[in-house]
Amino acid sequence: MVEISNHMPTAELQALDAAHHMHPFSTQSGFSKKGARVITRAKGTRLWDSEGAEILDAMAGLWCVNIGYGRDELAEAAYRQMKELPYYNTFFQTTHVPVIALSQRLAELAPGDLNHVFYAGSGSEANDTNIRMARFYWAQKGKPEKNIIISRKNAYHGSTLGAMSLGGMSGMHTQGGVVQNVHHIDQPNWWSEGGDMSPEDFGIERAQQLEKAILELGEDRVAAFIAEPIQGAGGVIVPPDSYWPELKRICDQYDILLIADEVICGFGRTGNWFGSETVGIQPHIMTIAKGLSSGYAPIGGSIVCDEVAEVVGGDEFNHGYTYAGHPVSCAVALENLRILDEEGIVTRAREEIAPYLKEKFEGLTEHPMVGEAKIVGMMGSIALTPHKESRAAFASETGTVGYMVRERCFANNLIMRHVGDRMIISPPLVISKEDVDLLIARAWQSLDEGMAQVKADGLFKPA
Repeated sequence: MVEISNHMPTAELQALDAAHHMHPFSTQSGFSKKGARVITRAKGTRLWDSEGAEILDAMAGLWCVNIGYGRDELAEAAYRQMKELPYYNTFFQTTHVPVIALSQRLAELAPGDLNHVFYAGSGSEANDTNIRMARFYWAQKGKPEKNIIISRKNAYHGSTLGAMSLGGMSGMHTQGGVVQNVHHIDQPNWWSEGGDMSPEDFGIERAQQLEKAILELGEDRVAAFIAEPIQGAGGVIVPPDSYWPELKRICDQYDILLIADEVICGFGRTGNWFGSETVGIQPHIMTIAKGLSSGYAPIGGSIVCDEVAEVVGGDEFNHGYTYAGHPVSCAVALENLRILDEEGIVTRAREEIAPYLKEKFEGLTEHPMVGEAKIVGMMGSIALTPHKESRAAFASETGTVGYMVRERCFANNLIMRHVGDRMIISPPLVISKEDVDLLIARAWQSLDEGMAQVKADGLFKPA
């Protein structure tokens, strides 16, 4: 057995990593110069690196470690399942107990008539499934031309070809092409794009772009609209309160499927089991992953309403993945859901920790470089600006200042990401009030240090 606790010196690990490991969303050549930070263990809300530094993870990995690190119960669930049935597929009219049990539990948790689950290995795969399922659904109803899916600019729905096409990040679209018949409308980012409009009016205007697009493209051509209840990787963009009710009206009026991407928002992240409940919508399909297993095992899926499942199930749906409904991942997900439920983690996060975090996080607006702080449940963002009153962007290339602050966070042993010039958090749901205080203290220190660097570089000025 390979012993990984007594590891090689950090420099050797970094050199091997740079030589052989291709990192996602990274400039690979940078690792040869700087070296990756080697994470060796984790517990609760903390990570430790190969030099022994203790790090507060305010991102829960990649938005996913909802129950925190180091829960032995999940490791034991995986071990038991590996001994009993390590793998079998659900193709060719076979199934297994873990996937049956998990499907039943998800049907119990999901709102309304979302009673059916099509599994995948990740949220990206699940959103690929959603493209095919939405189009197949309308073809089965005699409308094969109803195949356009509308999404939003700056949305993130994964990085497979299909999921990336649904997403609205142009930098991804330029690398490898896109799936056809996907149309994008503007995002509900009032801080950056609202101009002189009130947040309420802006929310209505952005929602009504969906109606305009449907009318321009043709109601008989539009299959579905996909959106995250709260945009995550786009910068934790919290829409105005007027936005989602208007979107819901439009989807209902024009008979298009509403797909809620709950990969980040699901399983307690917004204060409810699902973000759809938080924003008051009832989707036809929900994309799930991440918090489903708290990141302990790869798993994703689409929770589908009765009517769509019945139509899709009326003929052979030629689609699936080798590891869809993997028994070990299903067993781990079931144990994760049990812990979230029985230990009251979602309820505690909503009623105790989220209000405390909101109060402290919104206090960051007192910093000279923070213009706004938006937070829903356990996901939030702050907008960095050189001039609060005008909501001005920096004169530097977008993301330059955010990256500076992100580097100071990392140096101060705080995992806090940047998206452009927004700083974002998504801590484990089990974070304590004491850890919230530490998060805010380290964030404030990093903002101070970042602002000093920004000023020294002559960048603290409006565009």
